[in-house]
Amino acid sequence: MEKSEKERLRTYLMGIVSSLPECPGCYQYLDETGTIIYVGKAKNLKRRVYSYFSKEHDSRKTAILVSKIRDIKYIVVKTEEDALLLENYLIKQWSPRYNILLKDGKTYPSIVVTNEYLPRIFQTRKIDKRLGTFYGPYSHVPTMSLLLELIGKLYPLRRCREHITADSIAKNKHKECLEYHIKNCKAPCTKRQSHDEYMQNIAEAKEILKGNTAQLERQMLQRMQEHAAKLQFEEAEAIKRKYLLLENYRSKSEVVSSTLHNIDVFNIENNEKVAYINYLHVTNGCITQAFTFEYAKRLEETDEELLAAGIIEMRQRYNSESHEVVTPFPVKHLGDNLLVTVPVKGDKKKLLELSKLNVLQYKKDRITQNEKLNPEQKQVRLMKELQETLKLPTLPMQIECFDNSNISGTDAVAGCVVFKKCKPSKQDYRKYIIKTVSGPDDYASMQEVVRRRYSRIIEEGNPLPDLIITDGGRGQMEVVRKVVEDELLLSIPIAGLAKDDKHRTNELLYGFPPQVIAMKTDSLLFRLLTQIQDEVHRYAITFHRDKRSKHQVASVLDTIPGIGPKTKALLLRKWHSVKRIREADESELASLVGAKKAKILKEMLAEASEKS
Repeated sequence: MEKSEKERLRTYLMGIVSSLPECPGCYQYLDETGTIIYVGKAKNLKRRVYSYFSKEHDSRKTAILVSKIRDIKYIVVKTEEDALLLENYLIKQWSPRYNILLKDGKTYPSIVVTNEYLPRIFQTRKIDKRLGTFYGPYSHVPTMSLLLELIGKLYPLRRCREHITADSIAKNKHKECLEYHIKNCKAPCTKRQSHDEYMQNIAEAKEILKGNTAQLERQMLQRMQEHAAKLQFEEAEAIKRKYLLLENYRSKSEVVSSTLHNIDVFNIENNEKVAYINYLHVTNGCITQAFTFEYAKRLEETDEELLAAGIIEMRQRYNSESHEVVTPFPVKHLGDNLLVTVPVKGDKKKLLELSKLNVLQYKKDRITQNEKLNPEQKQVRLMKELQETLKLPTLPMQIECFDNSNISGTDAVAGCVVFKKCKPSKQDYRKYIIKTVSGPDDYASMQEVVRRRYSRIIEEGNPLPDLIITDGGRGQMEVVRKVVEDELLLSIPIAGLAKDDKHRTNELLYGFPPQVIAMKTDSLLFRLLTQIQDEVHRYAITFHRDKRSKHQVASVLDTIPGIGPKTKALLLRKWHSVKRIREADESELASLVGAKKAKILKEMLAEASEKS
């Protein structure tokens, strides 16, 4: 491969890697023929996949694998356990060349409740639906073992493999075994436990396996507290262990289920010009296909019309013969032989949520990639979002934010930062020394700065901002409004950013009287507003520190004509203080700075001393 082709390939792959989500999932590496050559799982997809391309690999096999990668696909799941299960199945499904693990034909174990007259509960790796109801599979075998142990202690069920029927019990063909005598079983085979009581225990055990453990947890918590109150801490600790197991237990995997077979799952997410549609195909309870694609809008198609078109296209592309399609809402015109299901709970609902998770992630990735290629697209999107959020009359192309800084009213200053197209325009930043306000009056200082800022803009005929943001709450907004609207008769929208008691931005205010605008604190728009606030605070406080530092090192030497910074530095380097310079002989001063400056220096220092 030529150098330029290698660079293009690396740029393409790193573009995919940079937009990968930081969440659990499975990744697939494809070669130049589109064949899957490696399947891996990850707790953090982005970090894991990035590790393949960020360094030289000591392992020759890994280096060869990386050299053959031409494309990357991934499936997002909610937990690391689901990623492990999905990886296991995909490796068995595709047998990738570079996967060496999990090729022994083994699979993760499940728990089965048999269909016998007196059902048994045990673990198995063989799935045969004729045997009974299966739960799992379980990627963490110790958790499954503890769960079986818990069920065994809560409900002493039979563990023997005897063929027991109602007829054999009636004819007294069975007798108590060792399990009965060590209290692991209540011997329903000899009528020491009624069939109804035994089946009630089975029903409750099934609820635990389904994850419906709330009532049982409440009972355990009550018993644990009772033992603790009686100072029976060992008994309380034993119950606590079971309680925590139940609390953390997840019975159902979202990517593998023994109850689902040969179904298609679709979900859709809209954008302005594009619809994103995710497709999952489930065979034998496992996801075998996962793909998200874009569907360009031509007219004002509804979600139903777009999803119907996407379903037909994807089923034809992958030659799907499934007779059931799971969708988030009813879809018509798919054919009479196709069952459309809109689930409200259960395994199919979980698969639909997983499809939604993947389509949302794909949409986010595409937007991120487009914004990297066209940075202005992100800025326009943020400006539109801010305009819609605040109901602004125009797009906020220019945003200005003000902040004051002083210590007990001394060295009072203010700063104004300007953001154009959501980017800081530092050449337009302005510093202000407060001139008309004495003492620590932030409101009056803000009014002075705003008045000076926009009076000058009006005089010079420069463009006014599309939005003013104050670094403060309702009070700051009101004093700015009085200047902008009442005095200068301008119509500029004003917003405020308020902070909590920990000095963190937590509220966006807008309108008069100001109202709190709901906004997600992890959104890009909120980050932009926080960036503007942090920038004006940094700018104002830096100016204040510089001014205060100059004030602290100022002396009477600064007021003497002819004594500049260099002469001042020479004098202080030799005599170290104004007092010693004043006491020095004029001839000594003349030898350092010249006779003329020495004479002026002596006269001015003597005069300053008399005044003080």
